[in-house]
Amino acid sequence: MLLTRRSALLSAAAVSTFAAGGARAAETMKIGVVSPLTGPVAEPGRIQLNSIRIAAEKINAAGGVLGQQIELIVEDDQSTNPGAVLAFSRLAERKEIVGFVGSIRSTQMNAMAPDMLKVGKPVMFGGTDPTLTKLGNPWLFRCRPNDGYSGRVIVSFITGSMKLKKVALIHSTDAFGTGGKNAILANLEKMGLAPVLVQGYTNNQPDFSPVVLAVKSSGADVIVSYFTNEPDCAVFARQLRQLGVRTPWVGSPSIQSPVTRGLAKNALYGTYAVADFVEDSNPTAKAFADAYRAKHKESPDSGWTYDALTILAKGINDAKSTEPQKIRAAILAIKKFPGTEGEYNFDQFGDGLHGYNIVINNNDKIDYKEHIEFTD
Repeated sequence: MLLTRRSALLSAAAVSTFAAGGARAAETMKIGVVSPLTGPVAEPGRIQLNSIRIAAEKINAAGGVLGQQIELIVEDDQSTNPGAVLAFSRLAERKEIVGFVGSIRSTQMNAMAPDMLKVGKPVMFGGTDPTLTKLGNPWLFRCRPNDGYSGRVIVSFITGSMKLKKVALIHSTDAFGTGGKNAILANLEKMGLAPVLVQGYTNNQPDFSPVVLAVKSSGADVIVSYFTNEPDCAVFARQLRQLGVRTPWVGSPSIQSPVTRGLAKNALYGTYAVADFVEDSNPTAKAFADAYRAKHKESPDSGWTYDALTILAKGINDAKSTEPQKIRAAILAIKKFPGTEGEYNFDQFGDGLHGYNIVINNNDKIDYKEHIEFTD
């Protein structure tokens, strides 16, 4: 069963409601979801919501959770920190909700984290700021690799396979971009290297030409980027090409998003990215992508919300209880679980994944190159 509610600023009414298997609301297992339905990241939010719906349908078709059908209760975060806090507070008021799926945006997870700690129920999330699972909040479970791993993978790839050393590092100044920047700097330092340029920017920029000109004059032989919002990444890509910059580019996952590629088109051809989700990287990812295409006539750019609900449901079933501490213990016990994003092995901090894939954009086809995993 799915219930979607938009922000009161936009619509006070429920958008849609349906019951899987004819279950009544009182009989359902309720899961709260914070998702960007409006604002600059509404398009990737749409894909994430489609993905979690596929997971809910699969779980419900297999009998649900503890014999109950899953009901998703979705609140719009409006693509902002205040909107995310408001959305979670609305969900938190509903005591019947047994767990949550949070945000892919680290800055919004940081904004919501204090309230999540107070509520004391499991929250599956996709934000990649490494500090999120080190806040002393035992209720956060990450369903994507954190940027500590992406930084290690990027530096390993550019210095190893690409044999490049002069890095121009471009990053958002929000929590995601700052976390990525710090990870790159730390891993370059371990290699005895320093970047030739470190350039931050604020989100939702209409013009990146000053940043591009800084890259052009830096002498860099490789660009490394951490863009939070896909439209920013697309503007930067187009302006790189317009100003004649052909420097090899390795970016965070937003560089290979269908949203970014649709906006930037051939400006992204030949670029590399770390990618948590690549459908050719494992059988679970391929099966999910096929199911997504069959239902929505397009390819997904991520499977983390699919994994998030699947793992939360498994945790509840394994615990044989909706008691938060028992669910938490069951999730932490999950090892070698095949997800769309990779094999989940939860550590004591709530991180489930410990590596990344490298992909290349071959004329708008995202091709899998290699997976780099860390065990320490």
